[in-house]
Amino acid sequence: MNENTNIVRVTLQGRIDSANAAEAEEAILQKCKDASSVILDAEHLEYISSAGLRILLRIRKRCPDIQIVNVSSEIYDILEMTGFTEMMTVKKAYQVVSIEGCEEIGKGAKGTLYRIDQDNVVKVYNEANALDDIIHERKMARLALVLGIPTAISYDVVKVKDSYGSVFELLNAKSFASIMINEPEKMDWCVKEYTDMLKKIHSTVVPTDELPNMKETVLQFAEFIKPHLPEEAGNKLIQLIQNVPEDNHMIHGDYHTKNIVLMQDEVLIIDMDTLSYGNPIFELGFMFNAFRGFTERDPKVIEEFQGFSAETGKKFWHKVLSAYLETKNEAKIQEVENKAKIIGYTRLLRHFIQHSESQEDIDFRKERLIQLLQEVDTLCFDKNTLEVDALNENLPVVQAFLEEKLEDVSVKKMMQISLAVEEIFVNIALYAYVSGQGKATMQIIRSDHDVTIVFKDRGIPYNTTLKEDPDLTQSAEQRDIGGLGIFLTKKNMDEVEYAYEDGQNVLTMKKKL
Repeated sequence: MNENTNIVRVTLQGRIDSANAAEAEEAILQKCKDASSVILDAEHLEYISSAGLRILLRIRKRCPDIQIVNVSSEIYDILEMTGFTEMMTVKKAYQVVSIEGCEEIGKGAKGTLYRIDQDNVVKVYNEANALDDIIHERKMARLALVLGIPTAISYDVVKVKDSYGSVFELLNAKSFASIMINEPEKMDWCVKEYTDMLKKIHSTVVPTDELPNMKETVLQFAEFIKPHLPEEAGNKLIQLIQNVPEDNHMIHGDYHTKNIVLMQDEVLIIDMDTLSYGNPIFELGFMFNAFRGFTERDPKVIEEFQGFSAETGKKFWHKVLSAYLETKNEAKIQEVENKAKIIGYTRLLRHFIQHSESQEDIDFRKERLIQLLQEVDTLCFDKNTLEVDALNENLPVVQAFLEEKLEDVSVKKMMQISLAVEEIFVNIALYAYVSGQGKATMQIIRSDHDVTIVFKDRGIPYNTTLKEDPDLTQSAEQRDIGGLGIFLTKKNMDEVEYAYEDGQNVLTMKKKL
């Protein structure tokens, strides 16, 4: 008995029937006479008749706070059909499952997935007291399924060693990690299916009152590591995360190749306990860790976790990022990867510091995070927007991105648009920044009938559209050198407008297609 809470735990054994009911009742009531709360452990109870049920009812009347635990399915059926499960808390006993020799097919933040037979897998949780986690994951899986995300829902809870597990029916399911290990020629197929699922998740609006906000979680990571960074870097990290717009779309939170499985030609996502909502940059940051971040100093980490090589992980991550952004433009891929790295390194540093990992590991990520914070001014990204250093040598990168996004435009109109883009970008590169260092962004907004191109920079405020057109009637000797770039831009585009907004030069050009 616990003297503070006055809880009594009584073990029920063997049979309780008409033959021994009086004796059993006297023994049980004697133990419970001063209790404010009673727990009846039925793990070794083999049989109970109506005589035994009358004992339970008398205990319930004397002590309303009663629960029966570790109840076999047979005893549970009797309690349920007689209404006892409505009068008191009754908890079933959990089937014991062994994972000895079972294939590991998945691994997440809170547990590991094992195949226990051809049809079923069990997710074994890391924490011994995992029942609340199991209830949470079931709730998240049901929510995801209702919202159209193909996933598996646990149909049973079992005891595995000192912890608990959720059992799922996944007939002959293979993780994408195992597919890439055993069938490397299917990597591109895996990339497509993996990316399609990711886009589906990120396009799904969720009820924000039922899920955690990932932005708040990442802010907590940043606040934790801030004292370990130079003041300027720590402040900028916090500001970058705070400036990420609120977003009510789904985030999986642990999206890697062991949590995506193929079952009878259907792709499913599993391990739903990390489900949340927020901007996709947070998901990409965690994905970077799974394929690159954790393994940068030790290639064996990804081999132990995913089962394939660090080189395969690097290749897969790059292909997925390219497919997700719908671009082969390396500058665009690098731009978004750098933003994802800031999130990834923030989480890694928090992990390494919290778990007192090697100082070399901590310093390695810290140096890279500090360098990225000097280069990145926003964590937001858009697949139709390119951000580059405003330097002349980046003109080919800008033009390649433009051509990729407008590949179906006629040769004549493409030349006109390309000419205007060159003139504006070079103008930013040459004159926007006094120091010669700064960023330029180009956003391409496409419709069925026209294309709008928006250039932004944080350089000196300057309205290029006010520049007077050159006098084309003058002779070559009389003309000023220069001034034709803005003139050509106006002539080749249907609309050219300038605004100064939020500390930025914003030049908007539109062309009918």
